[in-house]
Amino acid sequence: MHRENMVNFWKTIVETMMDGLMVVDADGMIVSVNKATEALTGYTREELIGSPCTILNCDNCSARCGEDNGFSCDLFETKKVERRKCNMKRKDGAIVPIMKNASALVSHDGRLMGAVETLMDLSEIVERDRRIARLSSILKGKDRFQGMIGKCRAMRDVFDLITDAAQSEAPIIIHGESGTGKELVASAIHNLGNRKFGPFVKVNCAALSESLLESELFGHVKGAYTGADKMRKGRFEMAHKGDIFLDEIGDIPLSMQVKILRVLQEKEIERVGDSVPIRIDARIISATHRDLTDMIAKDLFREDLFYRLNVIPIRLPPLRERMEDLPLLVEHLIEENRLKTGKRIRDISGEAMETLMHYQWPGNIRELINAFDYAFVVCRTQCIELSHLPDTLTGVEKILSKPSPSTRDEVTSVLHALSRSGGSKSEAAKILGISRQALWKKMAKLGIKNNFHVIR
Repeated sequence: MHRENMVNFWKTIVETMMDGLMVVDADGMIVSVNKATEALTGYTREELIGSPCTILNCDNCSARCGEDNGFSCDLFETKKVERRKCNMKRKDGAIVPIMKNASALVSHDGRLMGAVETLMDLSEIVERDRRIARLSSILKGKDRFQGMIGKCRAMRDVFDLITDAAQSEAPIIIHGESGTGKELVASAIHNLGNRKFGPFVKVNCAALSESLLESELFGHVKGAYTGADKMRKGRFEMAHKGDIFLDEIGDIPLSMQVKILRVLQEKEIERVGDSVPIRIDARIISATHRDLTDMIAKDLFREDLFYRLNVIPIRLPPLRERMEDLPLLVEHLIEENRLKTGKRIRDISGEAMETLMHYQWPGNIRELINAFDYAFVVCRTQCIELSHLPDTLTGVEKILSKPSPSTRDEVTSVLHALSRSGGSKSEAAKILGISRQALWKKMAKLGIKNNFHVIR
């Protein structure tokens, strides 16, 4: 084959390649591209040739182009073949996942001439993997997704949003009533995200006092306060290269809100008792059952912090708005408790199921779980009947002894608080104006168990 024919032969191959191909010189300037590169990037050949390779805005590229330092690239320094996934920005602003293979071009005398790169569009592969993951979760667990169960439109939308949000580095906030499963959503985001191999650190902001919360989040140095006999890392440091879940973010005081805002802005923290800034790299996932916009109006929550946290909001619907899922949840809880307890309970009566369907579920999924834990304790047949459901569902009061008037008032007060909080001990304690520990002691004294029944 003549030399001219050989050149035309290779040109034809390059122009008919499905993957993009780009050649850059030693200064990082694009000198040649094929048609596939034009289609992939949205730029014309004329726009690309003569431009720096950084025009593609790849988020995982080692190339750097500055006026003072000139062009530099790790590939040119190592002269090794590089293969890496990254997200490229098209001319129209769309983000395209690609696989980039790059190799340095070196002359016979060892002189660096430039580099050649192939660009493979991974959009279809990424979309296919998402579909497979979703179908797999459905097939394996009857409409289960990362430990959550649901087939109604609202929950399917939540599952899709979780999948997409997991790929982002932006702060995520989960809005939902107590007992809707906000922690499960946070875990799903971590497990599906790019930080899944890093730590997942959880903090219940409502369970700690202001002083304890600051030390818990930021750590402290030895001697920072009485009892601080050694240095201790905070949760933000522990979450480095991973995710930190701030549950009940709406319960933190204004003074702590300022410090969390600084973490979001500066990406650094200071331990209590120290002034040395520590860089941290952790994605913040927060959750709240409170109406933060209402709190902002009442000057109880900072507006600037709200907008920093509320970049990707996820709203979990309460159980009463997804009653279509209740039979599915009941089926799952019966099976789970049957395996856990060894009992042969396999069904629920129509009357009991109708009661569940008409109940408003102020405690949401958590209250439903508690109801079946209780039912499996008292049921001695193979079918859960109405009489096996907790009194809070049936409206029947079962106190087996007659307590004194003062004790009766105390019982009523605690049960009312537990009912209002949907079973959340932290919330019930706040309603009563006591600590969580004091509530546990009071419940034990009065004989009130987790299913809210007096068992004297």
